Amino acid sequence: MTNKKLLQNLDWCKGCGVCVSFCPKRVLEIENEKCIIARPDDCIFCGMCELRCPDNAIYLQGGK
Repeated sequence: MTNKKLLQNLDWCKGCGVCVSFCPKRVLEIENEKCIIARPDDCIFCGMCELRCPDNAIYLQGGK
């Protein structure tokens, strides 16, 4: 079990879709010109969204 959480700052999100494109589990979607965490239970916490987001609007928080 993990204590990690996928979080986002919608104020920083520009809706570019880069994070959506890199998510291997299709957890993220663009809705109303912003990224949303549509399927949080499917997240494997790989960090690709955090790594690729040009605006640092999505990130992982927590430990193991």
